Amino acid sequence: MEKINIFLKDITESGGGERVCINLANAFSKKYEVEIFSFYKSFEQPAYELYKNIKISYLSNQNFYHANKIKKIFLKTFYRYFLSLLIILKFKNAKNEILLANDGYFLPFFKNKKLKYFRIWHIKAPKKKKKIFDYFDTLIILSAKELDKWQEWHKNIQVIPNFLPFASSKTSNLSQKVVLSAGRMDKGDQKGFLRLIDIWEIIQKDENFKEWKLHIIGDGLLKEEILHKIQAKKLEHSIILLPFNKNIEKEYLKASIYVMTSHFEGFGMVLAESASYTIPSIAFDINTGPSDIIDNKKSGFLIEDGNLQEFANKLKILMQDESLREKFGKNAKEKVQKEFSKEVIMKKWNKIASF
Repeated sequence: MEKINIFLKDITESGGGERVCINLANAFSKKYEVEIFSFYKSFEQPAYELYKNIKISYLSNQNFYHANKIKKIFLKTFYRYFLSLLIILKFKNAKNEILLANDGYFLPFFKNKKLKYFRIWHIKAPKKKKKIFDYFDTLIILSAKELDKWQEWHKNIQVIPNFLPFASSKTSNLSQKVVLSAGRMDKGDQKGFLRLIDIWEIIQKDENFKEWKLHIIGDGLLKEEILHKIQAKKLEHSIILLPFNKNIEKEYLKASIYVMTSHFEGFGMVLAESASYTIPSIAFDINTGPSDIIDNKKSGFLIEDGNLQEFANKLKILMQDESLREKFGKNAKEKVQKEFSKEVIMKKWNKIASF
């Protein structure tokens, strides 16, 4: 049996990249031997369910979560190169195996020609080519939106979106007055939760929507700042912060609308997941991600990036029209089932994984 080795920063963290990695590992394990190599270990267990036939190897027990910024940068850089070298040495005599980098931590600066080296690029394309691209035989991007740029940088680019790990038979009834958003609350505010609060402030100035609640699921270093902003705007009665929970399905089933206010995304898995529960979405039309999943004015709304007032206006339209929510939600589910099912996406992976 051929083997696929997956490398990432920290399998115990609860982010979108980690969830995609575990979904992919579980799918691969039905056909291949799979081992996950985690550079770090911040918590005791992986954040998401992993099949029992998949082996996990922790390359370091270092936890930099509470280290100061300078120390964190130094240690992570040192361990990144040191552990990459250990991996290179470990696989120097291997053959017919795939080394799949889920993020930028594994750097195969020396390669074994009997192996395949893949790298998934989860975010938008950088402004210019990076040297690390040349370390890999194949680069996997999630959207075709920037394919021309990528093809200038590397000879073997594959477009393979993330897949829905399961097809739920459950659907939201779309009658509850709950708007949902979820994601990691990192210091850079990639998910745009701070501007989501500004949008919700606009909504709450309208008496027609006072009964509606905004549920935000997530954890991270920005959570305290998010809470302070909610309190400063006196929105704590209508914005509910919820901790990350492995059973996110129950939160989807409570929601009638999903909102994404990210500044950048590679794909936007939560949009596909919410669509699978027939929930319509609204998102800023950033470079890649939302426009691959949302058909504007058919399964949700795409908003000019940064236009908070227009985002609020479209959100109000969906909040006050349950029949429109049902129409958009039905279209959303049909689209993701057709384009992002596990069966459709794994055919693409199996094609490039075969020796």
